[in-house]
Amino acid sequence: MLNVSKLLGSVVVASMLTLGVANAQTVLKSSDTHPDGYPTVEGVKYFGELVKERTGGRYAVEVYHSAQLGEEKDTIEQVRSGVIELNRVSMAPFNGTVKETIVPALPYIFRSEEHMHNVMDGPIGDQIKAAFEPAGLVALAFYDAGSRSFYNSKKPIATVDDMKGMKFRVIQSDIFVDMVAALGANATPMPYGEVYSSIETGVIDGAENNFPSYDTAKHAEVAKFYSEDQHTILPEVLVMNKAAFDKLTPEDQAIFKQAAKDSVAKQRELWAAKDKESRDNVAKLGSAVNEVDKQGFMDAMKPVYEKHVTDDVLKKMVADVQAVQ
Repeated sequence: MLNVSKLLGSVVVASMLTLGVANAQTVLKSSDTHPDGYPTVEGVKYFGELVKERTGGRYAVEVYHSAQLGEEKDTIEQVRSGVIELNRVSMAPFNGTVKETIVPALPYIFRSEEHMHNVMDGPIGDQIKAAFEPAGLVALAFYDAGSRSFYNSKKPIATVDDMKGMKFRVIQSDIFVDMVAALGANATPMPYGEVYSSIETGVIDGAENNFPSYDTAKHAEVAKFYSEDQHTILPEVLVMNKAAFDKLTPEDQAIFKQAAKDSVAKQRELWAAKDKESRDNVAKLGSAVNEVDKQGFMDAMKPVYEKHVTDDVLKKMVADVQAVQ
């Protein structure tokens, strides 16, 4: 005969245990515009695993990938206001809020990915991290996003002259708008999620991004010409709401910072593998990849620097970046 009292007692105990676990664990929400499995998404997941392990399960991170919480511009406001606690986002949309982020967003400021690593892992990276705090954010880590180049549905681009009159989607950043204008093309800032349909319908001719984005967002299906001008090697940033960070104990703050630092090596490893995989994927789709007269593109960037590197702080940062080996 079924012992109902015993069964009900077991359910109550199980419920209490579940409640205890829930109460013991604070789940922090983190946003990412990229799909599940993308290197930045996996980098933040790994950060969350380390945080959970090192805090004994008191904190966990839930990553909302694929722009589930909105596009980058929207989620930046959400994390600043504390609606979400964490956000992985490109550096460029912060240019109007954290002026120091202008420098890593400048075209051709980095000579290579290795040069970018050396800059962002050193004192200049620390200077940029500190600049996020007045904006109500704590910058925890800089992640790789490779080099960005132009791609379009019309033709290969080999020289600056080939850019004239074309329409390209760019990140919502004045630097990127001015960069495209300096090349004789027309910039259209728009959310990442609208790019595919905009190319497909002819609203724009193309966009600019790295190989993994070109691949995973399926842009290679509608824009077959990828021209490696490599105008930026723009790192991305994992930020946390400062009020949420300040509520942590000093010991937990140290755990979060170290976990973020440890996640960088993992993300870079994943990035390198994904970049190679994506190059292979777009080749199979029939994309035409070509090199460009990069010096011509670099020479055209003078007015961009003149407009955006305007004060002594930024001028010194540019000089400091250029001096890093």
